[in-house]
Amino acid sequence: MSPTPARTAGQRPANALWLCMLMVGFWLTGCASLPSDIDRPVSTALASNADTTLGQAVAARAAKAGTRNDSGFAMVGSAELAFTSRMTLIKAAQKTLDLQYYAINADDSTERMLDALREAGQRGVRVRILLDDFNTAGKNAQVLKLAFEKNIELRLFNPLPSSRASPIFRILGSLRDVARLQRRMHNKMLVADNAVAITGGRNIGETYFGQSEGTNFVDIDVLAAGRIARDLSRSFDQYWNNPLAYPAQSLMTLDDIIKLKPPAGANKPRDLETDPPVPAQMQDEAGVPNKTTVTRIATTPGGGTTTIEALPDSTDLRLLTWTWAPSVLLADKPSKIAADADSVEESQDTTVDGLLQIMAEAKTDLLVVSPYFVPGKMMMAQFAEIRRRGVRVRVLTNSLASNDAPAAHAGYARYRKDLLAMGIELYEMRAEQEGSVTSFGGATGGSTGSSTGSSRASLHAKVVVVDSRLLVVGSMNLDLRSKLQNSEIAIVIRNGKLALEATNLIEPGLATRSYRMELSEGRLIWHAPQGSGLKDTSIEPDASLGLRLMVDLISPFAPDEML
Repeated sequence: MSPTPARTAGQRPANALWLCMLMVGFWLTGCASLPSDIDRPVSTALASNADTTLGQAVAARAAKAGTRNDSGFAMVGSAELAFTSRMTLIKAAQKTLDLQYYAINADDSTERMLDALREAGQRGVRVRILLDDFNTAGKNAQVLKLAFEKNIELRLFNPLPSSRASPIFRILGSLRDVARLQRRMHNKMLVADNAVAITGGRNIGETYFGQSEGTNFVDIDVLAAGRIARDLSRSFDQYWNNPLAYPAQSLMTLDDIIKLKPPAGANKPRDLETDPPVPAQMQDEAGVPNKTTVTRIATTPGGGTTTIEALPDSTDLRLLTWTWAPSVLLADKPSKIAADADSVEESQDTTVDGLLQIMAEAKTDLLVVSPYFVPGKMMMAQFAEIRRRGVRVRVLTNSLASNDAPAAHAGYARYRKDLLAMGIELYEMRAEQEGSVTSFGGATGGSTGSSTGSSRASLHAKVVVVDSRLLVVGSMNLDLRSKLQNSEIAIVIRNGKLALEATNLIEPGLATRSYRMELSEGRLIWHAPQGSGLKDTSIEPDASLGLRLMVDLISPFAPDEML
């Protein structure tokens, strides 16, 4: 979900300062504009991967499986696995790497991945990075230096003609074009040699890989191989070659980026060989990383499907067991974000439209995970129809305390009582968790080098399971912003084993990491997570009085489609 000004402004300064900042923002907008006549060379995904290690491995495993299905999948339910999966694919790529993300944060974990991308470029891999422009301000602008590396191209989608000095000035400088500010490219994928991809809810940054000292996002991805990876590449090419994709060099010089660099020591990178996250499988008996192995992807939690085995330096990537299954890609077109997008919305079926059609076919059980859940009138009518057919519906979303977007919670809160009244089971993620937050099903006590004790979690996964046979993993939330404003992408997989694996990842979190909600005599009750030692409450749990009052103030003035 793309941030709005209310989500990124932070602590509110004095009124005089706000007025001054607004004036500066309008002045900056008046002075800035996007360049015209951009040199935007057309390029496309790798035509054939038959002579690449990844391509050959996928073909060999498909042949060995003796399946008629042309796509293989593996769930990625832990932060450690999410990081090592991406690093493995980057290290394994021989010809091309395509990355499309809403946000790439300049932090320690990301620096390790960016170094791997630089190394890929140095060994002759063509690297294309397509990044939404919204989050490329402040220290995150340093990511743009990749555009000046060998064999790396970086383009910014739907750029904002405003200052990158800070996120606040980025927003203020764009207030005269709110439509452009609101429409963001929210797609998330990494494709290696047009053979293997990873996609889902995660952006790139330490908060998505369980390494933040503050709040960590709880998320789910899926590894995808074969034809579905090629489908992802085709979607990537549509965005890459779109007029809204600007080469970074057309917007900033290398000197411009360097001038925005934070003070020395503010973002010191970790040692690439000794700092976490280093999986236990890569360590010797003394806990020292094994330098002969780049990475290893272990057995996925809750299922038993293994994904990628050890990747020794300078040798081939060996693929283990994949689950081969029928699948389809749901992908918004770039025109959804165009300036005249309002005129084409009615003629396009969006990713969320497709998801809603799939949900409408549920016969017995529907499990929904959405960090920002603002159903609106149309979705509410659909949920009511699903419940009338006797379908069990469970929804996991953020609590007010765990939600990084209080405005979105204001939209969700106005539907809670009606959802509970129609028999939908609501669960809200608890913000405070025991141990370090590295996996969806539960916290750990330091397997990635994090310290034990309490940590904060925020739900970020976007998953739907229908009748224990259909699984949808993607970038979309069940809200009107994802439906109308942002571009989104999702994979629909028809396979009972993978659907069960996803359910097994999610259900423990419902019981032990979330509040179960109940409507009792017109009052909302939050039942404490099992084993937490907490008491049930009728007040938004873990949320301060100030935060509760802020949401109450926002709610009457916040339309659903803007949350």
